[in-house]
Order: sequence, then C-alpha cells, then structure tokens
Amino acid sequence: MKLLKGLIFLMIITQAAFAQPDIPKRKFHLYLLAGQSNMAGRGKVEEQDKTTHPRIWMLTKDNTWELATEPLHFDKPPVIGVGPGFAFAKAMADADTNVVIGLIPSAVGGSPIEVWEPGKYYEPTKSHPYDDAMKRARIALQKGELKGILWQQGESDSDSLHAGLYADKLQSLVARFRNELKIKSLPFVAGTMAEFYVNGHPCAKIVNEAIMKLPEQVKNTSFVSGAGLTEKGDQTHFDSVSARELGRRYAEVFKKLYN
Repeated sequence: MKLLKGLIFLMIITQAAFAQPDIPKRKFHLYLLAGQSNMAGRGKVEEQDKTTHPRIWMLTKDNTWELATEPLHFDKPPVIGVGPGFAFAKAMADADTNVVIGLIPSAVGGSPIEVWEPGKYYEPTKSHPYDDAMKRARIALQKGELKGILWQQGESDSDSLHAGLYADKLQSLVARFRNELKIKSLPFVAGTMAEFYVNGHPCAKIVNEAIMKLPEQVKNTSFVSGAGLTEKGDQTHFDSVSARELGRRYAEVFKKLYN
C-alpha cells in the first residue's frame, strides 16, 4: 500500500511538473504584474499561498507555465514573498468560471519608473525591467490573450527630484505598453502607496496624486487605493494580509473596467 501511494504521489508530481495550460487561447486570460517590490511581494508565505488553483497559472522565471503558488516573483530571491497577484487571480477566476487566469510576474523590487523604458538597465537586479517584461509578455501571448496590466510602484520616485515627473512618465508608460503590445485600449490599473509610506515620505503624496489622476488623462485606466492597508514592520512593504486585500481590490477595479 505504501508503495502504491508513493507511485501515485510521484505521478501527480511528475504531471504537475510537465503540465501546460491546454485551453483555447481566447479563454486563457493573461495579466502582466509590473512595478517594484510591493507588486513582487514581500509578505510572509503561508499555507493558503502555497495551495494551487486549477485555473490559475504563472509564467515562471524560465518562461514555462506552471500552476501558480506564492511567491510568484523571482526578482530578489532572498526576500520574495506574498504580493497581490495570486489573490487577484483567485478573485478573477471566481468571477468567471469559464476562463483560466495566466499571471506574468515581472515586477522588480526597488526599480524606479525611469528604468521601465526600453534599453534601461537596473544594476541592483542586473536586469532590464521593461525589456524583460515585454519579452515575457510576448511569450505568454503565444498561449493566451492579455487582458490587463497591474502596476504597483512609486516608492523609488517619492523624492523631491522625481515625484513631480511621475505623472508624465506614467502616462508615457501606458502608451508604450499599448503601442508595443499592439493592444490599443489595454486596461491598465495602478495602485497607490499606503498611508504608512506616505507618512514617512511626503513626496509620495505627489506620486499618489499622479496615480489617482491617471484615469482623467488616459482612457481605460484606473487606480486601486492602498488606504487602510498595513505594513510588515519595515514601513515600506505590505504584510501578507494587506497584499492579498490589495489583490482583491485590483480585481474589483478590473471587473468594473470590463463592464
């Protein structure tokens, strides 16, 4: 009996390791997760975060598909954790049981918005945030349809030198994504920074205002509020509970954009 159970377990592991989403392209809804560490996730990974969902997949670091579990990202392996992406995907999967959700984790901790431009290199992670995200998006598009971009970023631009430039850079970023991906009205939702960060960084308020005004400037965009969310003890990153709540808030906004 023990041998039989062992063989069954091995078969399950093997199938999961080599599984690929086998569904019509139009039913595989893709979402690009972009920005910096609060999108990548720094919350503590708990059991619920490690439990897969049969209709939620993620594009791995090696650009292969596997059932999603936290941590989704790989930008800074020693500190990665729970972000908003998985909770967002669960809410979207629950909202439409006829589709499969595909996540494209592409956030890079610490990255300012200026490195989210073609050719820009980010030394701390030895990566090209924008170029890498675009490359991963194009790979994912071979399997499904891109339904939106989630953008959680701003801490690295919350100073007197950069905050005033953020609005223009954000609008340019949206236009660039849409132009290069050839999706004219691709939904784009940006998240604001929480009070715990703004309280310690006054210029973050300027960045948040730019994010909240984005829908007035660019069609088919919206924002998610970070109000009321809590930090993990470092005055910068969301704890696990708040990261999941942020993901659900993203889902609510996306559902409104679709209606």
